[in-house]
Amino acid sequence: MELYDVMRTTFAARDFTDDELPDDTLYRILDNARFAPSGGNRQGGRVIVVKNPETKQALGHLCLPALRVYGVQRRSGESPWQSVHPTNVDVETAWNDESIRAVIPMFEDLSQIPTVLVIAVDLEVIASMDKNLDRVGIISGGSIYPMAWNILLGARNEGFGGTLTTLLAANEPKAQELLGLEPNVAVAALLTIGKPKKQLTKLTRKKVEDFTTVDRADGPAFTG
Repeated sequence: MELYDVMRTTFAARDFTDDELPDDTLYRILDNARFAPSGGNRQGGRVIVVKNPETKQALGHLCLPALRVYGVQRRSGESPWQSVHPTNVDVETAWNDESIRAVIPMFEDLSQIPTVLVIAVDLEVIASMDKNLDRVGIISGGSIYPMAWNILLGARNEGFGGTLTTLLAANEPKAQELLGLEPNVAVAALLTIGKPKKQLTKLTRKKVEDFTTVDRADGPAFTG
């Protein structure tokens, strides 16, 4: 596919057919995705291809508590899991309330997903330039998310699709234990990939003028 077509039609696919993603195709995707940039070219990314159905299911269940909190906060009119304003939701209760149904049913049984990847990053080899700021750190993601997105772009180019979730990070210690990850290796994302039952081609996004300004945040909109 032409590059811009891939960029414009790679959507968050969560409903897949039973078609498998062949290992040689996945290898080709990863072989190209690895050329994503990372801070200092230190390449601290790790990819775990999860094949065991029980491990897939366990990973999905580790995502459910954070997903329950997400759903309750969203129903309360909040922006889920944001770090600026205190939540009015009893997070501990929502986290542990197994009667709350997942707003994304896929995570109730990830064993049915053709391909599950866990993307991690070694914090010992990346520069976290915002680590001393009084806010949640985001800069470390710059050394791993380009590769994660390259994987999804590659999947789309091969006729597949998927989605990236960070829900697993909220249960990172248990995910590290399940996957044999060292304490210094952070869980960055979980990717679910397969053949979408329906391929979307017209995605809705903000216009460039809606999020791009000139010289200052309050400057005029940038136009072509």
